[in-house]
Amino acid sequence: MILGALACSGKKDNTAAKVYIERKDGKFVLYRNGAPYYIKGASGFSELEELKKSGGNTIRIWDTAGLSTILKKAHENGIAVIVGLPLPESQYRVFYDDQLKIDSQYHAIKQLINAHKKDPALLMWCVGNELSFPLKPNYNNFYQTFNDIVSLIHKEDPDHPVTTTVLNFRRKDIFNIKMRTDIDLISFNLFGGLTSLKKDREGFSWFWNGPYLITEWGIDGPWDGSQYTAWGAYIEPTSTKKAELHKMRYDQYMPVNDPGYLGSFIFFWGQKQETTHTWFSLFDEHGRKTESVAVASAIWTGKKTKDTFPKINYMLLNGKGAKDNIILKNGQTAAAELLIEPGSVPPERIEWKIYPEDWYKVDNMNNLIRPALIETIFTRTTNLGVTFKAPVKEGPYRIFVTITGHNGNIATSNTPFYIAENDEKK
Repeated sequence: MILGALACSGKKDNTAAKVYIERKDGKFVLYRNGAPYYIKGASGFSELEELKKSGGNTIRIWDTAGLSTILKKAHENGIAVIVGLPLPESQYRVFYDDQLKIDSQYHAIKQLINAHKKDPALLMWCVGNELSFPLKPNYNNFYQTFNDIVSLIHKEDPDHPVTTTVLNFRRKDIFNIKMRTDIDLISFNLFGGLTSLKKDREGFSWFWNGPYLITEWGIDGPWDGSQYTAWGAYIEPTSTKKAELHKMRYDQYMPVNDPGYLGSFIFFWGQKQETTHTWFSLFDEHGRKTESVAVASAIWTGKKTKDTFPKINYMLLNGKGAKDNIILKNGQTAAAELLIEPGSVPPERIEWKIYPEDWYKVDNMNNLIRPALIETIFTRTTNLGVTFKAPVKEGPYRIFVTITGHNGNIATSNTPFYIAENDEKK
């Protein structure tokens, strides 16, 4: 099914809606309740008071779990919400060839749309997350299902636009979204791909030059392109380095002057487990802030925050860094040491912990639950150093450290290491 070239072009006339996109003076503008609305967003659903305080105005969520509560809290804090409607990946024929499953999902989405379409916090709907949009005819059932949902939303809730997210800027996806769907705008999840977005956009503007969002951006994650150890454990930057990377990527690569750009969402506003519990988390599980929160606030407000943070340079384990493929014997005594940057907030508290490496995946999906803590006794040797007995069981681990400053703000670091069985104990 081929739909018109107006798809995801932002040229639809829906200016009576509560939320709509209009092209004005050569630039796309998102309107909400009659006024231009520039998205200063975060991907996540917690710490909404801090988001508002930091100058943010929008969150993006991936599914509808606890949606009523999230919308209520968002409205109380003056935050708008892009609501995700999960769809199976396009190649899941077991779903898209089963009309009963498709119909059940359709009716569930219809019920949900009608239950929440008048919520004052709702900004737009997002159908699927990081879906692939192939050209082959054996994906016709996927496109039919996708388009039926988009049409349903346009019919039942003309007040709110519809988007979908794709991973990186891939011409194949953009071509098929424009030619085979009727969404109102495209959303991109970009990490390392943000650095080439301007070039990618300019090179494909002859075909697509419509409005778009960047619904996830941030540091590189634990995937291809990141450094890793000999046993495949990805090496995570310190929270201090992450703050520097967030600032650099936004300042150098965010397309704020692109006529199609409507705003972006930093990832991840809250705390989540993805390889580690600190990799993407801008907060810890207690709501304590890392320095990247201050970076986001400066981006949104245009003012440098007065908030201060501990600053970690790096961690050493037995005098070695994470890139040195650290191997310990089981049960041996090891020493960990922190080096902090000059001018860092003095540490009020330093917490050391050891967890097994979280590298188990099902269907290539990350584990969302933090591994069990390894009970370890740490003996303080200096203000920034400890000794401990290495775990007994062979395998990969990480030693984590969290520094808390006098104001409750934190800095984090971790180092992967491998426990090899001690031959002498055999």
